[in-house]
Amino acid sequence: MTHVLVVDDDPVIADLVAFRLGRLGLDVTVENDGQAGLAAARQLHPDLIVLDWMMPRMNGLEVCAALRADADPELARTPVLLLTAKAQEPDLERGFAAGATDYVVKPFSPRELASRVTAALPPGSVLA
Repeated sequence: MTHVLVVDDDPVIADLVAFRLGRLGLDVTVENDGQAGLAAARQLHPDLIVLDWMMPRMNGLEVCAALRADADPELARTPVLLLTAKAQEPDLERGFAAGATDYVVKPFSPRELASRVTAALPPGSVLA
């Protein structure tokens, strides 16, 4: 089963994302801060990471950069979708410079999020 790691410190957003992705037939794990998210990514090797930018202990850009620099080449290539309220052009540039694969701005459409997740995963990964 395709596994997605959601890392967001807002439990309402994390639950919404997990619910929507679960409806696509994806296995979802949720973590609520950057350090826990990075540790979970290293342990679980998810197929995709949905990552908030502004979080305690380690922000999303730090997590993304750490993933891209990881000694495990599989983990370093994991697609990362930044899901954040930071919507200015310099923010997008910083997000992609940190290694994000895609970028979705909050508030977001759950349908758009599902489309972006589907596009980031290998064909056949999404069941619904």
